[in-house]
This record gives sequence, C-alpha cells and structure tokens, in this order.
Amino acid sequence: MTFLGLTWDHPRGYDALAEAARQVNSGRASPLIHWEKQPLEGFESAPIAELAAGHDLLVLDHPHIGEAVAEGCLVPLEDLFSRETLEAWEKQSVGPSLASYRWQEKTWALPLDVATQVMVRRADRLAAPPVDWDAISDLAKTHPVAQSLAGPHAFLTLISMAAGEGAWAKGDMLLPGEIAEAQLEVMQKLFELRPRGSETLNPIALSETMSATEDVILVPLIFGYVTYAQSRPGGAPLAFSDTLRKPDGAGGVLGGTGIGFTRRRAPDRALLAHIAWLMKPDTQSGMIPNFGGQPSARSAWQDPAVDAAWGAFYSGTLATAENALLRPRFDGYIAFQTKAAEIIRQALADRQDPSNTLNALRQVWRAARAGARGDLDDRRGPHR
Repeated sequence: MTFLGLTWDHPRGYDALAEAARQVNSGRASPLIHWEKQPLEGFESAPIAELAAGHDLLVLDHPHIGEAVAEGCLVPLEDLFSRETLEAWEKQSVGPSLASYRWQEKTWALPLDVATQVMVRRADRLAAPPVDWDAISDLAKTHPVAQSLAGPHAFLTLISMAAGEGAWAKGDMLLPGEIAEAQLEVMQKLFELRPRGSETLNPIALSETMSATEDVILVPLIFGYVTYAQSRPGGAPLAFSDTLRKPDGAGGVLGGTGIGFTRRRAPDRALLAHIAWLMKPDTQSGMIPNFGGQPSARSAWQDPAVDAAWGAFYSGTLATAENALLRPRFDGYIAFQTKAAEIIRQALADRQDPSNTLNALRQVWRAARAGARGDLDDRRGPHR
C-alpha cells in the first residue's frame, strides 16, 4: 500500500520529505509513501476537506485547524500515538509549534517545519538591524525598505506589529484601537516610501529580490526562508534577525507547517514509524536541514553546526520562534485573513484614516466569528 501525501512546492516544503520518502521506500516491494506538491496558494484557495479527500497525509499550517476539525477530515494524533510520545514531541519543539496544532483538547498535526515573521536585511548594505520602528521609518527615507503585503501578509504584518506591543487578535474588537491605529500609521509611512512594486511580492519573491538586487535592503517583518541565508550563484546571502518586541510582547506570526493524518485511509505501523522518524532529534538536526528544511526541534535550532551551515539564521531568530504569535484558528479564519489583507492594502493605497481601516477590519472579523463552527479561540494567549 502506498500512502499519498500533499505538501507545498517550495524546496523547503518538499525536498526533505522527498528525501525521506526515497530512504523509506528503498528496498520495499512497493513504495510506502509518495508526496505530491502544489503551490502554497493552493492551500489557501482549496477547501481543506477537498484536499483531505484525495490524500492520506496533509501538510498544513495551524490557522487551517479549526476548519479541518469542523469538516471532520483529520484524525487526532491521540488516536495514533501515545500521550507520552506527544508530550515528548511538544517538549522538544521550538516555541508553540506543536501547541499550535492543538484544538478542542486534541492534537491534529505534528510540526515538521517552523517559520516565523522575522526581520531580514542585506548585511552588506546594513551592518546591524534597526532597533525600533522609528529607526526603520528613518531608514526608509534614504534606503529601499519594503513591507511584506501581498496575499495574507498585509494583515499578518499588522498583527505581528501589534503583538510586539503586547496585543493579539481576539474578542469582538480584534485589536485595541490605540495600538492597531498606531501600527497602521507606521505601515502607511513605510508604504509611501516603499520601492514601487514591492507591495505585490510574496515573501519568496521579496527574498529573491533582496538577494539578487539592491532594490530592497530591509523588510522588517517577513516569513524567514533559511535557504536565503547562504550565498548562492547570482545572489547575496541575507541576514535574519529577531522581530522588534517589548518584554511582554510576542514575536512575529508563527508560520511553518505540520503533518496531519486524514480519514481517507488508516495509517499502518510502517507509516506511523516513518512520521515518528521525521520527529527524531537526529533527523531534525540532520536530514531535514541538510535538504533545506526548517526543523521544528529546539535542539536543531541550537545546534552550532546547523546554525553555522545556514548563516546564523537559527541563532538570529530563535528568540522570535520561542515567543512566536499564534494566529486565530477558528473555522472561517482563513477567509477572514484574506479579506483583511485586501482591506489593508486598499487602505494604504488610498491613504485612508487608520480608524476607518480598523472599523472595516472589525466588521469582517465579527462576521467571520459569527459564522464559525466551534470554538472562537479567544482563550489562547499569544503563544498558546
């Protein structure tokens, strides 16, 4: 029996899984597992139940969990692994990466890959990262500073900035007005000074632009891709550092992905053992980073050899990962996130008053919450 998995088509999302499959399939009469891939945007546009119906394993991120549970398309990991095993994996996982997949007292995916919004710069143009948002705004007057605004990222930038001030999205008000409006004002200042066209680039395209050109030398909040921390043909290495946050604030938005088991077909012992092998500290510090993945195990992030091989990416962003911001996970959040980002982009382009922008965000936020099936996730803290 060959199990079918679905992941995203960036090397960070596919190459390590493909290598793991090659190893486990070697010498077997029939392959244990085969991974298909699709663009990351496909996970945003296709209903999770539709993807689950055609695959035995899904690579997904934590904001999809509420919808997946409401659709009944994933198997809780408590049905597949012992409590002691799950507890051990949670203890070894950096920040809230495993906790992010816990919903309604069950765990629905294992963290394979951890990413957060972090700060990235061209170190050959900017020796040290700015120390506060005023410094970033001043830098943008003389140097090309971009924001990550395409797709859902305009909204993620806003909530990461608010989290750095100690506020996170919850309740009917979404965010405290004073904090949200102040952050929108900063976003507006940076938008006015942006390199033209940068607002249309997703994190990969922004990173490519930074590496290959000097059209952008700093993005204060962007999902980190470890592969850009290395020199490569035609591209300069990028320097990654922690987000700006107060002592009681959260780091940037948690990204990355987890592996969930669908109800399409019951896993056998060999498949469970293979997925457990992916979570082993040796695998996390070896095969996964060796094939361009971003491991979830804290021991891998703290491994000097791993860090040195990847341009100090891990040591430079570990504090952010340990304190990363969880997004809401309620059923309907993904659609809200898309609408909210559109509202922010339009507001920046039209120079709208931040209070009007926040009111528009609160309107779609409340509508999304009203239509949600199940928990609204208000009881969580910023990291749990």
